[in-house]
Amino acid sequence: MWKAGFAIGAFCLATELIFCILRRRRSRPVNEVLFFPCETVCMEHILSPSLQLSCFCPLTHGKKTSMYHLLQHILSASSSLDVCIFAFTNTDLSRAVLALRSRGVAIRVLVEEKNVSICGSQIPVLLGAGICVRFNRTPISMHHKFAVVDGRKLITGSLNWTCTGVHDSNENVIVTEVTELVRPYVRQFARLWLCNDPEQTCV
Repeated sequence: MWKAGFAIGAFCLATELIFCILRRRRSRPVNEVLFFPCETVCMEHILSPSLQLSCFCPLTHGKKTSMYHLLQHILSASSSLDVCIFAFTNTDLSRAVLALRSRGVAIRVLVEEKNVSICGSQIPVLLGAGICVRFNRTPISMHHKFAVVDGRKLITGSLNWTCTGVHDSNENVIVTEVTELVRPYVRQFARLWLCNDPEQTCV
């Protein structure tokens, strides 16, 4: 009898151990490195997941490029997205931000003022959708390229959110949820956002 009890106890212990390991794996913070340029492939299945018909464009479909992973990270936002960027002309990234806006995600974009009106700039599109955008008007060029998702996931690197950056330049992006790395960027964005409030004077 005691053998049966021992076997049941061992089984329960093993089961609990397996669940514990699975929980730890699920809670492991994201750490990913992405490199560009990447191949131009169709992103409709990510940007328009509710699309009833298949996309018949001539681009490759279903390939998980660096751009695919970048869009996935941006679209994972459930409450907020803060973007601090030098230039913004990439339409796929713009569509991802607009998709978040339609889901009620709070979005703030800080951009270098001299790049607002460059060819293909997506800033007028974002403003037209009611997204809160501030412009760097300080004498110091705003050369950052980072985004913070839900205050807990950092996307940063050399990549400008432009077509050239994505498809024609050697660039890198690091995505991390390591708290010690994310927090300084959260603070930096808050500082720059306040500093570039048109009603305030930066000190």
